Amino acid sequence: MSTISQDVSISKQPADPFWPEPATIESVDDEVPGVATLRLTLQDRRRRAKYRFMPGQFNMLYLPGIGEVAISISSAPRERRGIAHTIRCVGTVTRVIEQLQAGAVIGLRGAYGKGWPLDDAHDKDVLVVAGGLGLAPLRPAIKALLAERRAYGKLLLLYGARHPTDLLYQREYTPWRKQGLETQVTVDHADSSWTGQVGVVPALLGRLDFDPQRTIVFTCGPEIMMRFTVYELLARGVPAERIFVSLERNMQCGVGMCGRCQLGPYFLCKDGPVFAYSKIGRFMRQEHF
Repeated sequence: MSTISQDVSISKQPADPFWPEPATIESVDDEVPGVATLRLTLQDRRRRAKYRFMPGQFNMLYLPGIGEVAISISSAPRERRGIAHTIRCVGTVTRVIEQLQAGAVIGLRGAYGKGWPLDDAHDKDVLVVAGGLGLAPLRPAIKALLAERRAYGKLLLLYGARHPTDLLYQREYTPWRKQGLETQVTVDHADSSWTGQVGVVPALLGRLDFDPQRTIVFTCGPEIMMRFTVYELLARGVPAERIFVSLERNMQCGVGMCGRCQLGPYFLCKDGPVFAYSKIGRFMRQEHF
């Protein structure tokens, strides 16, 4: 990654929801090809002390003269190593972010949106279903569940990616298992080194042992994966109001004012990105605009 200098001004009006605050990139860790995790620290000490987020929320990351992009937070709220964002290089802004090194400064505003309902999951079994980059916004929830392990029943993770080289956070699976998260990983297409499960995530749900009447589900990934995951869960008897999905379409302002992310009666950035399927399900059939 090459160094790009960015000049981000400190807001004189901290109440302005559209004004980014300067944040320093503390580290850049390559995860898989085309995906890296950036850890950011707000430069202003007072802002840094007041900043809070919940698992499942996102920030808007800003590069002057280039634009903004909504990126889920992938670190846990209690971590002290900066605010992590796991980013795939797919658009104008992320292609430039990909070139940044530690020490560069970018703009940050947030945290925005509604996160995973961890309190509602108390005393229940929790099934986390992730596909591809969808593990990033679920990672803070996983860490929060394990930090209060006794508050929950059985914890399960089903995670899938297209290829073994696309699997995120591979060094964390063993520690998660040791802390009490039953973790199953699958790929759509195996290579010669892969010894694990092969198959798409929804098809493997039938092999999982869980009680649908006491289970709450958090899922994030490609929308087609989430739709078929939900169909399988409903068929297994999990109530729609206890299946939560995370949607991130066309987010541009982060506060529900530009209207670009509207889906049915909801603004995904403000009313979501996490929704109960009972609320959002019928609108998920609509294509992106």
